[in-house]
Amino acid sequence: MNRTRTNDRSARARNGSADAGRGGSHFGSQAQPRSGGPARSGGYGRRPAAAQGEFALPRTITPALPAVEAFADLDMPEQLLAELGKQGVTAPFPIQGATLPNSLADRDVLGRGRTGSGKTLAFGLALLARTAGQRAEPRQPLGLILVPTRELAQQVTDALTPYARSVKLRLVTVVGGMSIGRQAGALRGGAEVVVATPGRLKDLIDRGDCRLNHVGITVLDEADQMADMGFMPQVTALLDQVRPEGQRMLFSATLDRNVDLLVRRYLTDPVVHSVDPSAGAVTTMQHHVLHVHGADKHATTTEIAARDGRVIMFLDTKHAVDRLTQDLLNSGVRAAALHGGKSQPQRTRTLAQFKTGHVTVLVATNVAARGIHVDNLDLVVNVDPPTDHKDYLHRGGRTARAGESGSVVTLVTPNQRRGMVRLMSDAGIRPQTTQVRSGDEALSRITGAQAPSGIPVVITAPVVERPKRSGTSRGRRRPSSATRRTPVRQPVVHPAA
Repeated sequence: MNRTRTNDRSARARNGSADAGRGGSHFGSQAQPRSGGPARSGGYGRRPAAAQGEFALPRTITPALPAVEAFADLDMPEQLLAELGKQGVTAPFPIQGATLPNSLADRDVLGRGRTGSGKTLAFGLALLARTAGQRAEPRQPLGLILVPTRELAQQVTDALTPYARSVKLRLVTVVGGMSIGRQAGALRGGAEVVVATPGRLKDLIDRGDCRLNHVGITVLDEADQMADMGFMPQVTALLDQVRPEGQRMLFSATLDRNVDLLVRRYLTDPVVHSVDPSAGAVTTMQHHVLHVHGADKHATTTEIAARDGRVIMFLDTKHAVDRLTQDLLNSGVRAAALHGGKSQPQRTRTLAQFKTGHVTVLVATNVAARGIHVDNLDLVVNVDPPTDHKDYLHRGGRTARAGESGSVVTLVTPNQRRGMVRLMSDAGIRPQTTQVRSGDEALSRITGAQAPSGIPVVITAPVVERPKRSGTSRGRRRPSSATRRTPVRQPVVHPAA
């Protein structure tokens, strides 16, 4: 497979412009000056009318390659195919089967699919396959994956590390809340692929620890959230620094008009693939609106939290998260808080405890609405209803992932009912509405709610048993001073070589 960069992007555009009609003639223009960014807009032909809240998807000029039904049908290194088998990934998800043939062929890609639809491997396998065999110089990565949050960065890194290791590529995670010195050191040592949040990457570039002029493949994951979080100026500034002829892939769960700016400015004749309608209404997901009285809301919440099985509960503010978490602990519920006020090691530890079941209730702000994957999570509760339908969809996307079933429950007080009706309409969802009180059979039937034990609990770090040293071991004995416990730091650098 040819993994070197060629000028076929320009040739492809020139060839396509003859048949493209309006707007397609300047794709191949190399001499066109930039004005604050690449002159990559236009060339889509006439665009159909946009749906409310979204932009009209670009019309692809060059026909897309057909989808594949098996990874073996893709032009990927044998090591990647073998690693897919080791990981138990037997067949591509729809977004993977549709986009990979094109991204492996150096096409720009615009992919829409809800969280859990397989976007990470859709862009990750293409990036790794096309970068395999190359070696990065110090401070000069070859591939870049931009994500909005630390949690999503860690999830992407965890998902791609075994595949990067299989093709001997070095993968580095660059996020805030962790040691910038360690991250700078990893970049100075050389890393082919960087997974980064925009703010920390900008800091490292400003320090001279990273340059993007060798980046040939750039991925924007959850681009709409980066826009919603105010990262658009940083994102565009970073994209203006990567190789102008490089490949760009933009994946998102929703495509609103903020994302349209990125598409028009940075994607050339992209292959467009939409797995799910933007409303994200999944057949395996049930939506419940529970009407509660304000005075009974706390008791109702506590009984839901005391259910058998794990649950994520969303609230609006860090203070509310901390207060509910403490109340649940006092009631005998194994709860932990997750929000932007926690340090990254705290957030990493809390997520690990939730995934293993050491903690059964994750009480969180919207920081957990994306980038968190937990197997077999069947319930998400909006204790505070979200104010935006996109937030609702992304919160709910923590359950019913990869074909599993799950429920999203929203507690609504009388003064919130009208707003909730409007939000559900914007989301394209028809929920089942039920009036409930604490102790009701209906509440238990829908959520598994039950009375808490009332015995306060304290969440401590789980004890990890060390393997017993064999009496016949010939290894060097450790001095007694080395037996003292030392704290274990959470790694953020993942050298895959």
